[in-house]
Amino acid sequence: MDQTIWITFSEEESQQMMAMWPDIVRDIMEEIENSNFPYVAKWTEKVLQYNVPGGKKIRAFMLIYAYKLLAPSDQLTEENIRLARILGWCLELLQAVALIIDDIQDQSLLRRGKPCWYRYNDIGQAAINDSLLLEFAVFYLIKKYFKGKDCYVNLLDMLHDITFKTIIGQSLDLLSTNFGKKPNLDLFTMNRYNSICQYKASEFAFIFPITAAMQLAGIKDPEMFRQAKTILSEMGHLYQVQDDYLGCYGKSDVHGKDCTDIQEGKCTWLIVVALQRTTAEQRKILEECYGSPDPEKVRRVKQLFTDLDLPNTYSIYEEETYNLLNVHIQEISCGLPHNLFLNLLSKIYHRMS
Repeated sequence: MDQTIWITFSEEESQQMMAMWPDIVRDIMEEIENSNFPYVAKWTEKVLQYNVPGGKKIRAFMLIYAYKLLAPSDQLTEENIRLARILGWCLELLQAVALIIDDIQDQSLLRRGKPCWYRYNDIGQAAINDSLLLEFAVFYLIKKYFKGKDCYVNLLDMLHDITFKTIIGQSLDLLSTNFGKKPNLDLFTMNRYNSICQYKASEFAFIFPITAAMQLAGIKDPEMFRQAKTILSEMGHLYQVQDDYLGCYGKSDVHGKDCTDIQEGKCTWLIVVALQRTTAEQRKILEECYGSPDPEKVRRVKQLFTDLDLPNTYSIYEEETYNLLNVHIQEISCGLPHNLFLNLLSKIYHRMS
């Protein structure tokens, strides 16, 4: 699937997904209203409308596309495709949960081109409870639409597992930044960075959407899941490295969020590779400047990244990883369609947001 075909698929699916959105909102509100909490239901509607439908829905599209490709033709009924879209909305709800919390912890200003939810009308720390409301909504929808189906228990297990792994990834990220204090650059190793990639990017953004589609399609073969996870883990690593690069060199008007990795002292691919290359003098600059909100110190870090040729190193890394992934995908031998993974890879290759 080239980019044009993917865009067409995304546009068509976006229309179908958005047509379902009022029903999703109504389901969640009715469940809360049935518990005699109408004010909470109205507030939850605001939380839903502000935080959920405005994303790119890439994870949901991945899931639906994978399901349509993997399910037997006689299973591709209107009702089953509707279930895949509901599962897609569950992914978008989970993404909103993670973003609300992440923005509070990072004290970010913008998300998807508008103020982060905790900054909207000075909501502040109350936004933490709003994220829990959205998490409740996920499990409610799964119970409402999938209970009694063969995949129900497996989907619940996967949701609990991905919630745990996402928390682990966030913990690794926060511990690396030393909770807002001066970061300890000795902790910024490639092993630690790879763990952050696995738990913050690969598991939720790539492994979960595709393996959830496999569960919905009735796939049982453990080897198919193993090979899929291996490839998707590598894709997630590439995706996170791209995120780190765009966080420094990308344009905020393109990706819709403020880029503060340097100011926050984040353990990113750029700082890890930089630390592998610095002279003693250059490391002193990073120790002085990395993790500081001072614009001049941020500028000095970016200049050092450029002096160390990191933009060119990133371009080489992306190209080599793309070629290696193509080889690994061609080596899949368990019966999974190669074009599923090739198409996903083409979607993230040379991405700008």
